[in-house]
Amino acid sequence: MNARTEVLQRIRHALRDVPGSERAEDVPVPRDYSPGGTPPPGSQQAVDLLAERLAEYGASVRLVSEGDVAATIARSVGGGGSVVVPEGFPPAWRSALRPERVLTDVPRLPVAELDRVSAVVTTVALAIAGTGTLVLDGGPGQGRRALTLVPDLHVCVVEAPRVVASVPEALALLDPARPLTFVSGPSATSDIELDRVEGVHGPRRLDALIIVRAPATDDSVSAAGS
Repeated sequence: MNARTEVLQRIRHALRDVPGSERAEDVPVPRDYSPGGTPPPGSQQAVDLLAERLAEYGASVRLVSEGDVAATIARSVGGGGSVVVPEGFPPAWRSALRPERVLTDVPRLPVAELDRVSAVVTTVALAIAGTGTLVLDGGPGQGRRALTLVPDLHVCVVEAPRVVASVPEALALLDPARPLTFVSGPSATSDIELDRVEGVHGPRRLDALIIVRAPATDDSVSAAGS
């Protein structure tokens, strides 16, 4: 007996009492994957968990007030180089960037030009606290996927109401027909000798700015610092 035969026998044994006329859709399957007690969307508990998970992945995380977003973005991108700001990004949040540094993607920037860009600044569709994941779907303020893969720094602005606790909650809210990108920390990979290399499949640095009503006195919660 080989493994294939054994697996098929086990399947037949498990299905031995199922009527031949029964269809898969005739049997209800519970979809309540989220356990009780998960933090509600947008809650301080959800925001704190998201910040903790992102920091564990090596991202820089700051909790900021609405009024401090523009200044914090300017500090994150630093003083030199160009910054891509996708169409639909709130003008008030980009107001502290010098206009001559800002590039749009209309018309689309060539890859060679994107490669010379220092940073990209986006919003998110959703953020998942339990996994420390930022989800982009190409909506307003997010742009196409290449914008967040080529530049060395990705600054992502997250509004607290967009933070949900779990992956099932997020999937129930997302449109599967949109180009979804799931980001958990800066890009990193390891070769066969487990040597970690950053920036191969995306930006080496990820700055997450989470908008909250009352930021902590020390707003940086990242192991990577500010």
